[in-house]
Amino acid sequence: MPRVIRSLAATGIAGILLAGSAVSPAVAAPTPQPPPYDRTSAAEARRVDRVPTPKLDWYACYDYAECATVRLPLDYDNPKGATTEVALLRVKARDQQHKIGSLFLNPGGPGGSGTSIALAAPYFLGDDLLDRFDVVGVDPRGVEASDNIRCFRTVKEQTRAYAGLNVAFPWTKAEEKAFVAASKAVGTACSTTGKPLTGAASTAEVARDMDVLRRAVGDQKLSYLGFSYGTALGQYYANMFPDRFRALVVDGVLNPNAWVGQGPARNQLQETRLRSADGAYRALHEILVRCGKVGAEQCALAAGGDPVARYDTVAKRLRKKPAVIDDPEYGSFTVSYADFVGATLNALYDPYGWQSVVDITLQLLAATDPATGRAAATKARRALAARAAQARQQRGYDFPYNNGLETFLTVDCTDAYHPRNADAWPALAAREDQRAPYFGRAWAWGTAPCARNTWTVRDEDAYTGPFNRTTAAPVLVVGNYWDPATSYQGAVSSAALLPNSRLLSSDSWGHTAYGTSTCVTGKIDAYLLTGKPPAKGARCVGDAQPFQEDPPTGRVAASKSELARAGAPGRGEPKRLPPVSTPRPAVGTLTVR
Repeated sequence: MPRVIRSLAATGIAGILLAGSAVSPAVAAPTPQPPPYDRTSAAEARRVDRVPTPKLDWYACYDYAECATVRLPLDYDNPKGATTEVALLRVKARDQQHKIGSLFLNPGGPGGSGTSIALAAPYFLGDDLLDRFDVVGVDPRGVEASDNIRCFRTVKEQTRAYAGLNVAFPWTKAEEKAFVAASKAVGTACSTTGKPLTGAASTAEVARDMDVLRRAVGDQKLSYLGFSYGTALGQYYANMFPDRFRALVVDGVLNPNAWVGQGPARNQLQETRLRSADGAYRALHEILVRCGKVGAEQCALAAGGDPVARYDTVAKRLRKKPAVIDDPEYGSFTVSYADFVGATLNALYDPYGWQSVVDITLQLLAATDPATGRAAATKARRALAARAAQARQQRGYDFPYNNGLETFLTVDCTDAYHPRNADAWPALAAREDQRAPYFGRAWAWGTAPCARNTWTVRDEDAYTGPFNRTTAAPVLVVGNYWDPATSYQGAVSSAALLPNSRLLSSDSWGHTAYGTSTCVTGKIDAYLLTGKPPAKGARCVGDAQPFQEDPPTGRVAASKSELARAGAPGRGEPKRLPPVSTPRPAVGTLTVR
């Protein structure tokens, strides 16, 4: 869609031409000068501004935080109609006298809990931010402590429908058939039983909620830090409310046009547009190449030949025949090709995940080779069994009702366009693998329930662009070269869309960059504090690099109960990585978390 408001340069030229053609300068009317940025549209302003500013009744919660809930319109076109309850959590600024305002956080997903990442903020945000901002997290519509999306009447119905989805991704014809059938069942349920919330929880609705809640916490302008899918929410807000934020950071960036799918792209897989698998393959290949360069002393996978070829050997063996692991302590497990790829992908989310990639590959090389000695094979099988047992404990859709997949799908299927028929996914996913080996299928299959013939519920007020508004304040767009989920090109192309944006690049590993590089973290913190973005062309280097000494830094536990038991850390304590939510439903017996 072309931009409605012309640039200042074009307006200036028009003014000169008009002045030159006037009969008399004395009667020439002055050319009105529009502001050098876009305004919130009248329609969008009407939706949110007529909602009275909510009064937040904060109460103490989780040892060091405050919680509140508020009812917001289910449909902003009918502000006096049905409502949905939305939950908030804040950790107050340490220095209230010099507080800048509130910093809203979103961890991604879709379906990640904003209240959880806000509670974790003292563990990963810079101390200067914690001093000067009340950190606020909102559970988006349908998520965790907010009114929940629920597509099935009972856990039993949900468990039966999900049965075919319980693989990292389908590989055999039988698995593909079961996955397609389950995808249709889930899509149908969310389009019927899941209403009305599934038709009123698009990213645009969450952006509107955030604007109303910005007022509720007393801020004239929004300050925001969004990770992963939270970058889509940030870009939606920036384009829907281009004059209503003071600082906005998106880290691990999804290109919003690719997310939505416009024109002929409506019939493509979302993965064809986003190219997440390309980023994952690029990161894996680079790790394996570096392994070969440093040699066996630093990377054991290099001891038996080319690491790239050795990884592919495991993949080929498992495609032909899954490995059955029997262990007297952990039990029996079947490790499929999809499990291997899924485990690799999840390891790549971690800046230090290269070690897991090497270990899993070595273990499966030993476990699947009949020539492996008995002692070495036993050791490898035991290590694999321990991994699988841990993942099995973390997986499952039994009691209580777990709506994580349904919140992910509600946003993705409602925001974006997807192919018409779920039966097309096997061929389309196979094509993705041809472009991005190993990971094409893994990323493609996650949206199968979104097929338009199955997922029929829509949000009539979903936002589909434009995403090229000139914002009043600059947007900071952050991308790291080796991100396995949100490809670096997503950050580059998103920054190109926004005229008043600044791209910050980093040679970092893992998903998102904050906390992975002292340079990145410092520049993001400085921008959030001052509103001044880094210099053009700014580039950073990740603190953790494959096969170099890796500091013992992990992600913050997302569990509120664990955080509450530990209490808030003091100023100056070592920081960890933010609990960023994966932008896909992650399953599979070897999933590493």
